Amino acid sequence: MAGLPVLTAAETRAAEAAAIAAGTSVTVLMERAGRAVADLAWRIAGAHHPILILCGPGNNGGDGYVAARILGERGAPVTVAALADPATDAARAARNRWTGSVVPLAAAGHAFLIVDALFGTGLTRPLSAGVEAALAVPARHRIAVDVPSGVVTDDGALLGAVPRYTATLALGALKPAHLLQPAAGHCGRLFVADIGLSAPSAVHTVARPALAPPSPADHKYTRGLVAVVGGAMPGAARLAANAAAHAGAGYVLLLGTGGGGLPDAIVTRPADALAEAVADHRLGALLVGPGLGADGAAPLAAALAAAAPLVLDGDALRQVTPQAVAGRAAPTILTPHDGEFAALFGALPGSKIDRVRAAAARADAVVIAKGADTVIAAPDGTVRIAGGASPWLSTAGTGDVLAGIVAAQLARGLAPLAAAEAAVWLHGEAARRADPAFVADALVARLPAALGAAL
Repeated sequence: MAGLPVLTAAETRAAEAAAIAAGTSVTVLMERAGRAVADLAWRIAGAHHPILILCGPGNNGGDGYVAARILGERGAPVTVAALADPATDAARAARNRWTGSVVPLAAAGHAFLIVDALFGTGLTRPLSAGVEAALAVPARHRIAVDVPSGVVTDDGALLGAVPRYTATLALGALKPAHLLQPAAGHCGRLFVADIGLSAPSAVHTVARPALAPPSPADHKYTRGLVAVVGGAMPGAARLAANAAAHAGAGYVLLLGTGGGGLPDAIVTRPADALAEAVADHRLGALLVGPGLGADGAAPLAAALAAAAPLVLDGDALRQVTPQAVAGRAAPTILTPHDGEFAALFGALPGSKIDRVRAAAARADAVVIAKGADTVIAAPDGTVRIAGGASPWLSTAGTGDVLAGIVAAQLARGLAPLAAAEAAVWLHGEAARRADPAFVADALVARLPAALGAAL
């Protein structure tokens, strides 16, 4: 189940061109966008707080002039500061319909609410000192129209000193910069305005999964048998096994030493029981990597040769090659953080979306590139993005928990991309429900509630 579509700058321009070709004028699109901006500004500032709208020369500035007109008609105290005269016919028309004054950008003073309608999508050049100064004018709240000025739409890079916004109103669809760091950290709360654009996209946000509860006919094996391979740091494997059990797996088997402290329902076996485990036709998913250590050649070889779906995490990702993964007949999911990704795939070009897509194609596997902006890609180029992760996830063991959740979803029978998307959502939801400064063990304890929210 896909979430909201995410469009690049070029895809947005193509969607706008298609809408215009189908009979919707630029003026109508601008009117819809400007009204959505005005509605959001009104919700924040109302009729009594001063609003400053910064307008650029393009159609993003035209959206700002429309918003100014509508807010003025509602009685709001609005000031417009312009970077330059409008440079497009639609923006000029919008400017002409605004009956209030327009001051130079350099004359912009403080306001309760600043609306940034300077550039929008597609900006690639650094911000000038004058623009940076105007954006930094003191304000209680800030709204960005489409994307904050000074961020690169397609990769989330910053082109200058970009302030932090209260909210960003995406026009027509979300853009990569709304979800990819560092730009995502400046966008504030995200809203999407429907202005009548429609475009196919292979990139969507991670959506709340619709998972099926067990039926009366289910038993521990139909709900999914997960085997977790332990190693030099047994705590990591314990976390992963515990997470798999709490994320819905029917039977969890931990192979290796150090099983103490786990629920009695998790079965422990010696490491040399791996061959027996992978030969079991009931095995729904095998997880190798959490706490594996530097010498994992033997269990990795057995895992790669296994007929069961496989999740590779942690140390396993530093001891395997994309070619070895691509040679598997069964599905594989890789869960690297940035360092593990670089070790496995090297320095790939492009945005994080581009890099993870290329990695998934090279390994013929679903790749979950973890982080504050988690990007999931399938070999066919389909992408899911999860933004807004809890910063408290930046603690040891939370990646092991995610790997266990992934294995549980695979073992339950979900397709690899669906399993990855569901796991990332459950992981984030558990973090949202946890107290601040949680440790990974506490994150596991929130998984049943997160799972309940997805049923």
